[in-house]
Amino acid sequence: MKNEKLIKNNCIIWLVAAFCCLLWGSAFPAIRAGYAALDIGGGDTFSIILFAGVRFFGAGVLTLIIFSAIGKKPLLPKKQDLPKIGVLSVFQTILQYLFFYLGLAFTTGSRASIVNATSVFFALLISALLFKQEKLTAAKIIGCAVGFAGVILVSLDAFQSGGSLLGEGFILLSSVSYAFSSVFMKKYSKNADPAMLSGCQFMLGGAVMIAVGLLAGGTLSHISAKGVIITVYLMLVSALAYSLWSILIKHNDVSKIAVCGFMTPVFGFVLSLLFDSSSTASGFIAIPALVLAVAGIIIVNRSNN
Repeated sequence: MKNEKLIKNNCIIWLVAAFCCLLWGSAFPAIRAGYAALDIGGGDTFSIILFAGVRFFGAGVLTLIIFSAIGKKPLLPKKQDLPKIGVLSVFQTILQYLFFYLGLAFTTGSRASIVNATSVFFALLISALLFKQEKLTAAKIIGCAVGFAGVILVSLDAFQSGGSLLGEGFILLSSVSYAFSSVFMKKYSKNADPAMLSGCQFMLGGAVMIAVGLLAGGTLSHISAKGVIITVYLMLVSALAYSLWSILIKHNDVSKIAVCGFMTPVFGFVLSLLFDSSSTASGFIAIPALVLAVAGIIIVNRSNN
């Protein structure tokens, strides 16, 4: 009871949520640093897929270990959970991160962090219009419009600065895939442990990406100590952030935690500017786009309160 009361403390909620968002935001420059450390070029599609697959297979193993330790029993899927794990692995890992990793090879981390924020808006629209899980209010429509305005702004900047819209386009598709996975997770977790579903789908999706990458000629032949450290760090990002975020949601209202998510694009933007030199060129024009994206997320989430 004492621990549960502590987890419901507003100060603790914001500190833990900020840490999760910091981890997720750090993935943007970390992935691009991983490309450089492992000598993976932007056009080496199948090596990119292999890199992503290794990360998420490891993340799945770590997620199951963490939640098994928390629950003091092994998280094992039942026969009826297998189709759910298959669907989630397609949307939450294979498609989402295929587009995400490919997108980051063609755009900067700061731009990607802003475009990736659209997953909040896509999840709302898909949940309300396709699955009828919640109502689409005027405030939510306004929030979506404001957020998408930020994405349009950063995409126009990419076009005018001579960059390729392919990167932003892939990140947008990644956001759509994640939105579908969120809706499916909400549906499936009613009768199955969400941590088990997530860990297993990470492993399945990662295994599929590893197989595709290897069979198509992808390699990680330039393995270095830095590359290994970055890959392990990215595994921990997915496993640890998901674990802590899920604990917050378990003990608090979802809407109360969701509003904290506006910090992810902020951290992604700032960390990319600090650690990804290619992001500095778009820094000034990206700031108003970031403000619009964050404002849209806050409007959408406040309408749930």
